[in-house]
Amino acid sequence: MRASPAFQVVLDRFGVWQVVVLASALAGGVVMLAWLASSQPSVSVASRGLAAVAALALLLFGARAARVAPVSLRWDGQLWHLGPPESAGHEPASGALHVALDFGPWMLLRFQPAETTWRTRSIWLPAQRRGLESRWHALRCAVYSPRQKPGADTAVDF
Repeated sequence: MRASPAFQVVLDRFGVWQVVVLASALAGGVVMLAWLASSQPSVSVASRGLAAVAALALLLFGARAARVAPVSLRWDGQLWHLGPPESAGHEPASGALHVALDFGPWMLLRFQPAETTWRTRSIWLPAQRRGLESRWHALRCAVYSPRQKPGADTAVDF
């Protein structure tokens, strides 16, 4: 099996991700607030206050999680490279990319940096077909392609 050829794309559209995250956070907050409104008088003030704080925290977390900065993502045949869009072709971070969720026209990808320390963490990248129509198939091929071992010959002998 052959590896996918080199590939580079800028992920800068996140509409599906933002709608799903905000709708989930809003639904969770509404459920907590509905519980507050319908709870019995026997529920303590501390429990009510904790539920109100949790609902607010959930809404704030959802608003923060919905914001995603555009990134340049490049596959060189062995490693994935990630960086800001202006670094296209010279992305500073390299590592592995894994598909966490795949719904066809939308994927959630996890970038794991090659150099891991206690400060580095996985970076979650939502990717959607809208805005990448001409490059979507190539991206899907690259994320699912087999990984070549460094120095391995890519030719196929029969």
